[in-house]
This record gives sequence, structure tokens and C-alpha cells, in this order.
Amino acid sequence: MPDLTLSLAAALVAAALFVWMAIVIWRDPTVVIRAEYARERALLGLQLHRVVIDGQRWAYVERAADTADAPTLVLLHGYTGSKENWYRLVAHLRGRYRIVIPDLPGWGQSERRLGTDHGYAAQAANVAAFICATSDTPVVLLGHSMGGGIAAVTAAQYPKQVARVGLLDASGVEFEQNQFGLDVLDGRNPFGVHDAASLERYLDILFQVRKARPPIPWPVSRIVIAQRRRDGDFEQSVLDCIGRSETRFLPGDLAARIRQPALLLWGKQDAVIDPSALDLYATRMPQAYKVLLDDCGHMSLMEHPDAVAQAVTALIERGQQR
Repeated sequence: MPDLTLSLAAALVAAALFVWMAIVIWRDPTVVIRAEYARERALLGLQLHRVVIDGQRWAYVERAADTADAPTLVLLHGYTGSKENWYRLVAHLRGRYRIVIPDLPGWGQSERRLGTDHGYAAQAANVAAFICATSDTPVVLLGHSMGGGIAAVTAAQYPKQVARVGLLDASGVEFEQNQFGLDVLDGRNPFGVHDAASLERYLDILFQVRKARPPIPWPVSRIVIAQRRRDGDFEQSVLDCIGRSETRFLPGDLAARIRQPALLLWGKQDAVIDPSALDLYATRMPQAYKVLLDDCGHMSLMEHPDAVAQAVTALIERGQQR
């Protein structure tokens, strides 16, 4: 016969834990997302770090290479993104290289200062300072979308910090018109999220491969929507700068000054930065080799991380392969 006292005690403990978790989530709903990110970091062997550089607080993750002399990769996320966007790629590169992935200032867990310039030039200066603080040698700098534009400016203006550069679906050139670009020029934010329908539309724009989308079940979807609502004004201010201001083509203007070995990689079905941008960058960076991935939207690093990893490895190990 089971011990009813022990069974009752176990039930009470379980109930107490449930109530405690409910209170924790009620006070800070984002704890659910942070817990999942912590789980993913642990599986990938990434360590979370925080550092203050020139008074700016950064959050970043790092994984050491298997050998001490391996190159360092610094990975820059895109608009509305965060360091976690790179985790699928890390799974294909870990061990071979030292990997450092920051949240850019204003995004993710890094400090956001309202009224601060978050445009290409300012962020490139931030990234150059970050590289100096976290690496003793020039790095392989990879950037996706907005992060690609920032990477281009960093490579052009701070060449001593960047040994090689990879631009993935990068912004910063006047690509062929698409609906996303027209919406931005009209002052709208196609990435804005304020309800379940706009969250679905946001994912539709980003991903060609539906199964590559990150799972966002309830109540996580509710948490994400609430956070994106709070971030709406900040997102719009950044988009106005990188998408509509007189400096929106700064990365493309400076690309001709990039002398390092380079990679240009795009998704063929990218509905955000039209693939015509690849050739626009290539005309200014003749040393770059080009990769165009079929059945791939804007989130190439998440949709086809294996192919992206192969291209990055080629950039590092063969440099100017065409």
C-alpha cells in the first residue's frame, strides 16, 4: 500500500513549485525565453559574458576553439535580431574557430540608450571597439542584414581589426524595388509586431523555408508580441536611419574600400534585401566570391546553416575562392 503521507507531501511540493513558477513568470514573463536561450547556450558550449566598453554595456556569448591558434569569428545580427539568431550556424562551426557573438548596442541584452545613434557608422565604431576589447588579433567578421551593412562599414573603416569579412543578405545598397523596400520608404515598418497576425506576417517575410522558423508556441508568442510592442518606437527610429536617411547606402558607398578576402551570400528568395544587392556589392568588391542559395529567404543563417557554414569555412581556409 503506498505511503499516503509521502504522496501528499510530493503533491504539495509540486503545487508549491507550480505556484512559485507562476509568480516568477507573472513578474517577468521573459524568464521563459531566457531559460530556453540558456538551454541552447549550454548545448552549444557557449558562455554568456558582459563587458563595458567606452561606457557601453555589452552582452555577448563566446565559445573557445579546439586549438589556441584558430581564427576568431565575430558575428553581427540583423535588424530586430539578437545573438541567438546565429546559434544554428554555431552548431556547424564550433570547435574549429573561436566564436564571439554580441548583441549590438540597443538590441538583445546589450544596453539601449535612447537618443543614441544606432546607424551604420556609429555601430561600426562600436564594433571596432568591441573587437579590440575581445580579440588580440584581427577577426573574421560576419554580418547578417543590418549587421552585414555594419560589417561592411567596419571592414572599410577599421581594416586593422578585420582580416576577412562575410556579408549575408546585407543591407546598405539600392537593390531592386520590392514590397519591403517600398514600405520602408513610405515610413512604415514591415517588421513591426503588435498582434498574432503581424507576428505571422513578420515570419512570412523573413523565411522561405517554413520548417526553419523558430517555434513560438503560446505563451511564448504572447511574450514576444508584448516585447515587440514595447520596442516599436526604437525599431522605427533605427529603421528610419538605416532605411530612409541620407546614410542608408553608406555600406555600399564604402564597399569599394574593402580589400580583405570577402564572402557575399544571399538567399535567392530573399523578400527583404533583394538578391540584386549581391551583384551590387560584388561590383565594388571584386575579390569577393559569391554564393546564392536556392529555396532560401532572408534568414539564410537559420534556413541553411550547413551551406552557410561551408561558405564561411571556404572564406577562412581558401580566402579568394570563386
